[in-house]
Amino acid sequence: MTLTAAAARTHWERTADRMLLALRPYATDRHALVRLPGTASHNGVWSDGLEGFARSFLLAGFRLAGAGGADPHGFAEWYAEGLAAGVDPASPERWPSFEESNQAKVEAASIALALHETKPWIWDRLSPRVREQLLAWLGAMVGTTMPGNNWVWFQAVTEAFARGVGGEWRQEDLDRTIAVTDEWYARDGWYSDGLTGGEHRNFDHYNGWAMHLYPLWFCRMSGDQAPPGLLDRYRERLTRFLADQRLLVGGNGSPLIQGRSMTYRHAALAPVWTGALFGATPLAPGETRGIATRMLDHFTANGAVNDDGLLTLGWHRPFRGLLQVYSGPASPYWASKGFIGLLLPPDHPVWTEEERPLAIEREDFSRTLAAPGWLLSGTASDGVVRVVNHGSDHADPARYHSDDPCYARLTYSTHAAPDMPEDPAGGPVDGTATLVDADGRAAHRRPLERISLEGATGVSRSRAHWPAEERWDPFGGPDTTYTTGPWVTVGSVLRGAVEIRLVRVDPAADEAGAAGPWRLRLGGWALPVTPGADGDTAVYTAGDGLPAGAVSGSNGVRSTVVALHGFADAEIHHATDSNPLGAASATPVLWTRGAVEYATPYAAAVHLGGAAPADADLPHLTTRFEGPTVVADVTWPDGAHDVVRLPAPTGADAPRKDPHRA
Repeated sequence: MTLTAAAARTHWERTADRMLLALRPYATDRHALVRLPGTASHNGVWSDGLEGFARSFLLAGFRLAGAGGADPHGFAEWYAEGLAAGVDPASPERWPSFEESNQAKVEAASIALALHETKPWIWDRLSPRVREQLLAWLGAMVGTTMPGNNWVWFQAVTEAFARGVGGEWRQEDLDRTIAVTDEWYARDGWYSDGLTGGEHRNFDHYNGWAMHLYPLWFCRMSGDQAPPGLLDRYRERLTRFLADQRLLVGGNGSPLIQGRSMTYRHAALAPVWTGALFGATPLAPGETRGIATRMLDHFTANGAVNDDGLLTLGWHRPFRGLLQVYSGPASPYWASKGFIGLLLPPDHPVWTEEERPLAIEREDFSRTLAAPGWLLSGTASDGVVRVVNHGSDHADPARYHSDDPCYARLTYSTHAAPDMPEDPAGGPVDGTATLVDADGRAAHRRPLERISLEGATGVSRSRAHWPAEERWDPFGGPDTTYTTGPWVTVGSVLRGAVEIRLVRVDPAADEAGAAGPWRLRLGGWALPVTPGADGDTAVYTAGDGLPAGAVSGSNGVRSTVVALHGFADAEIHHATDSNPLGAASATPVLWTRGAVEYATPYAAAVHLGGAAPADADLPHLTTRFEGPTVVADVTWPDGAHDVVRLPAPTGADAPRKDPHRA
């Protein structure tokens, strides 16, 4: 909904109040632990209870500080009592130490940040004994080894707070955090959340809700003790990032459905609000609030909050397929970061100016996002934002991995989510171009190799591989063995609502691996559909007798695939309880009729948008060989022309076919 400037801040304050008050029935007697109903994370119920306190305390901190200490619901007193009980070693509600729960390091950062923002109303009023115990609990972080990702910032902001109030800290910890963060900075405002195999491959929402947020807050907490120039460096990077992030929000208010920890939902607003707070944004104040309010209301309107007022584990509906092993009942409350805007005073232009339309509502756009390796397209007519992924997979390039649906797909959007079946037997379907063996098992993609990314085109390659036991493997666990097959090279041209997807398959130079034959399967976008509504899907014949398939999603968009060369059959893949957007989902799919032929170009149009493309909307495609390289010329109806080159992998057999035309 669009609110007047006068009503906007009140809307956010009341939403925060409802979220916080809904948690109180689940708190222990003195509020140190908030134990929400549901399946515990692998960290256990004790750690999950601390998570419930810390993440909601962060929200309370923003709410209390933004109101200048005005506290009609008694949040300061309620959380102060919880702090006292949590750090008291003799309390039955005490918090786990960092040795007892590594996850406690994550939650310590939220506690430190909230304490910093509420210092006059909470920290300054704690008894000397409670302060001493709290600093002792936080102080155990000093000098500990942190994982090589955003976790280093939990240590840094905790020590920054402690430094400001007389607690323990270590300069070496802070210096290391700053140094590795610079190593993880890729370009154009984008961070990789740590390095995998020494490479920048980990691009997702952690870029915004961790890698941009904590460095700036570290400077805020450090004041004049921050290294010279550090604040300006981080401000410049966030400003550049927001120029891209503003394009990654759909007309429906949804952020891109990609990456891990998606159940944090509107935590994706953290960099948007942080940019406004630190003067590090290219967005007009009205656009900042427009993005924020639309995203908050998107989740509220789509079932993210249950009848008890609690955030659920999922995206829209409760959906466990989206979760990681560390996701517990209180994990969604990192969405508290989506309320940073409450720290902006009521007379700030973000609150006083009228909301502006989102970027996707004003015009069509396309971008090449070089850091993550994404082609980006947004269409104003339907509000859909799409990404084609040729560079980010969160995988060590030195070994094989099972495909994580939220990283390994070719395509991601604000209006479509990848299927994530509880039993992934058969392998990935949507957003793929993959080989399927005689047992119906699809090859996986990770790790991928970026070949090229330029203009509207991208190319990547992977070696087909099949896990011995089908399962999702989001962290690339080494305990799975794989059978390997041929090389699969995929190229894309993305214009508007249509991606032209090109594929070539080549034998591997070594003789080891699975024996064919394999069929090539191309999967379009998975969409939520009405269960049992057969009219939502169709297989049909497009121009020149080409097979095609279409799905009309229950969310008002349409997914279509049309064969352009080499594919002979179309079908609809149906799934149940596999998609975070709905209980039933469907994906249009194309197949080769027989075994895939090496060094042969295959091509299809893959569409996601408000209406299916007419035959006249599709481009003219021709392919040829330049030596061992397949070259595709794509000419669009408006005269635009793209060239995609699919090179042969080193050591693969040379092409044995004459040029093909489609």
